[in-house]
Amino acid sequence: MSADADRKFFDLFMVVLAALVGISVLIWVISDRISDGTQKQYLAETAEYQAEIADRIAPVGRVRLPGEAAAAEAAVQAVPEPVATELTGAQVYNANCGACHTNGIGGAPKIGDGDAWVARAAQGLETLRGHAVNGYQGDAGYMPAKGGNVGLSDDEVHRAVDYMLAESGQ
Repeated sequence: MSADADRKFFDLFMVVLAALVGISVLIWVISDRISDGTQKQYLAETAEYQAEIADRIAPVGRVRLPGEAAAAEAAVQAVPEPVATELTGAQVYNANCGACHTNGIGGAPKIGDGDAWVARAAQGLETLRGHAVNGYQGDAGYMPAKGGNVGLSDDEVHRAVDYMLAESGQ
């Protein structure tokens, strides 16, 4: 009986295996037919299709050889200079100075506190502007150059000093 049961199992196993192989071959044939029908219409060798491929795989840059320098320079378009806008004293104060001068951080005189600004204003406007532009270490605290923003022009820092003095009654 054991040999007969083994023979039945082996026969059934071979039928199932043959069915799976047949189904796999059938799926492969169907997918091949479908892909031939759909892909060939999109992969036609047309000029438009070739242009799309060329655009997608075009290099980002190119190596210039010594003799090609003049032609490359002629192809470069002129880039306009960016227009810089000058900030007002209030804008500079709000963006930079207010971080310390609103709350008196690091010994900074508070804006609007006329008594704190009297001794500083007595040194003269040019001295006060110089300290704001170049930085200053004094007994009362520390003033970083241009309030820590080196991107500001000297004139913008001068306008900020003038604004703070005016707001403080000086």
